Amino acid sequence: MKKSKWSLLLTLVLVLSMFLAACSGGDKDNTSDSKGGEGEKATEKPNEPQVLNLVDSSEIPSMDSSQATDAVSFEVMNNVFEGLYRLDKDNQPTEGVAASHTVSEDGTVYTFKLNPDAKWSDGSQVVAKDFVYAWQKALHPDTLSEYAYIMGPVKNANAIQTDGDPLYGKVDQLGVKAVDDTTLEVTLEAPAPYFLGLTGFATFYPQKEEYVKKQGDKFSLEADTMIYNGPFVLSEWKHNEGWQYKKNDQYWDKDTVKLDEINVKIVKDVATGVNLYETGQVDSVGLNSEFVDQFEGNEDITKRGEATVFFLRINQKKEELKNVNIRKAIDMAYDKKSLVDVLLNNGSTPAYYLVPGEFTFSPEGNEDFRKTNGDFGKFDPKEAKKLWEKGLEEIGKKEVSIEFLNYDSDGAKKDGEYIKNQLEKNLPGLKVSIKAQPFKQKLELESNGEYDISYAGWGPDYQDPMTFIDMFVTDGAHNQMNYSNPKYDELVNNAKKETDVNKRWEMMLEAEKVLFEDQAISPIYQRGLTGLRKPYVKGTVNHLFGADTSYKWMYIEGKQK
Repeated sequence: MKKSKWSLLLTLVLVLSMFLAACSGGDKDNTSDSKGGEGEKATEKPNEPQVLNLVDSSEIPSMDSSQATDAVSFEVMNNVFEGLYRLDKDNQPTEGVAASHTVSEDGTVYTFKLNPDAKWSDGSQVVAKDFVYAWQKALHPDTLSEYAYIMGPVKNANAIQTDGDPLYGKVDQLGVKAVDDTTLEVTLEAPAPYFLGLTGFATFYPQKEEYVKKQGDKFSLEADTMIYNGPFVLSEWKHNEGWQYKKNDQYWDKDTVKLDEINVKIVKDVATGVNLYETGQVDSVGLNSEFVDQFEGNEDITKRGEATVFFLRINQKKEELKNVNIRKAIDMAYDKKSLVDVLLNNGSTPAYYLVPGEFTFSPEGNEDFRKTNGDFGKFDPKEAKKLWEKGLEEIGKKEVSIEFLNYDSDGAKKDGEYIKNQLEKNLPGLKVSIKAQPFKQKLELESNGEYDISYAGWGPDYQDPMTFIDMFVTDGAHNQMNYSNPKYDELVNNAKKETDVNKRWEMMLEAEKVLFEDQAISPIYQRGLTGLRKPYVKGTVNHLFGADTSYKWMYIEGKQK
């Protein structure tokens, strides 16, 4: 999913990440401070105010689960809505609206039995047709989601969203059926071992058709134009200022939820966030390089790795950027290691790839995708200059000006200036102008292709290399940079149909190689996060893929000592 460069550094970035397999992949040992760690110790509600105070650097771009595309929205939705399943503290699918499920012998038909106690916040029951409506809405031409492609495993989903296909727009042909109020039948195109975990992703959440249509154009725009079925409700949403969660008393598993209230304040500047933390006004905060050194050794400091990769989108809509030598020169011309070590200093690592390390493993479970494919490219200013000059000669120009679309957070601005200075220093004749935008506006500009290069990030939606690889197919919803290679498309499309897991794995490895032969993007780093967290905040649950944080199992204990 699209990542805000600093929004999640200013939320709950606060425990050591445990790279655990959900439906496939490798394992990492658990620790006492793992995702969710202490949450299960709280069998009864602690006898002190259950209020959590947080900061975030971005406004929520969307609260329509069928339309959202970004990490901020997905995190909020994960806590106020719920799909058939949700991820637990170990990134394993655990019951959500579904109480149980069965799978056919060939692995293509899932039958979900819904919990009759699953309710909307208005007291009405969450029923099977709520899922049918929401899934069809995401695929309908009039309301087509940018994330419609993620429904690809479901029978006919790809055909329904493909203009020119005989099934185009025929959402009633989607492989989802409400057998009765508490029975949902889903038919897949082919076995998908990660599908159960995927049902916890926002695009697969239910929506109540009657309510949505009653709200009309106002649906999901304010806290009171939504109904909720998750652990919390969005009780207040002050746009560009912050929002508030309150416990959902209609939630089927409300006895597990300990927090009564969560307050989130939008703060773009890290120093301001740290000040709020030190004065006791917030309970956690993310740190940039300046403050990492300052707080090193502090007992409140926490660190974790992520499977999120940041990169430069290179928009081939711009004539000069259609030249592969110019794209390769841009990738080689700035020092990623120095950016990570000096500007970030938070556990991030330089990236010379798309699919992150310690994320997915071979079908046998013994080989990291990243180690198999290795790195692509390196910092080499001399070679970058040669490629740059060759590219300029090929396009018949001596100078090139490009616009660099960036986030407007404090840290991202510093990163952008660093990259700009390195590019202009090492590529003679290049002029870079930076356009910093609020997160929501930046996403819109990217979606419309209105940029030359853009500072972007992507976190996985499910635990499989395909969540990264299929971003860049021709005309893909998240391609957004006019990149197209028939060989790449063929590898991705064939991998999606391939039932032999080893052949599928090889196709995805090869697709990543093709992407970097073309230098379609310029990877920057795989993110690590360092922050401060009050010791009385317990039960933190961070996820390796999908939404970043679950508050369902969190609680406050020991604050009033």
